[in-house]
Amino acid sequence: SANHSASFFIIKPNQQPSLPLHLVETKIAILSITTNESLPNLNRKAEMSSTEVSTKGGRGRKASTKSVSRSHKAGLQFPVGRIARYLKKGRYAQRVGSGSPVYLSAVLEYLAAEVLELAGNAARDNKKNRIIPRHIQLAVRNDEELSKLLGSVTIASGGVMPKIHQSLLPKKAGNAKDKAEIGSASQEF
Repeated sequence: SANHSASFFIIKPNQQPSLPLHLVETKIAILSITTNESLPNLNRKAEMSSTEVSTKGGRGRKASTKSVSRSHKAGLQFPVGRIARYLKKGRYAQRVGSGSPVYLSAVLEYLAAEVLELAGNAARDNKKNRIIPRHIQLAVRNDEELSKLLGSVTIASGGVMPKIHQSLLPKKAGNAKDKAEIGSASQEF
């Protein structure tokens, strides 16, 4: 019997599971296959109290818990702690609430994701795999809301938006008869 490391979900009776229930059951079933233990043993381990699981070696000493960042708690990629520091050091207000940097991080992450998605589409339209400033410029200026938000922003190396004035475009010919007459007249002389 080889020692296998396994992770278990601890779900308290009044707490919602972090995963849907069918995924929790699937994880327990997979763990039973990989650890060669029966399902009742795994269910008993999953139902253990948090003190039983977190003690180290049964000596009553708590195992060191890993610190969880505020970004991870909020489910964000942008740094909540750094934005909180910027808000405090910038002296925008005397005090900064605990939810303010989380909210601001979420807004910034959403805007970045929106711009990157549109820029990725622009890159794909140009048959490129890499986003360059030109793609960001095209993405921002073609989106009405982003163009309004970033109206006074100059994107370095972004280029200009392609636009040809209507008066400069060639006029469409009405019918083929007019074309033939014009062409035949020039051939006569």
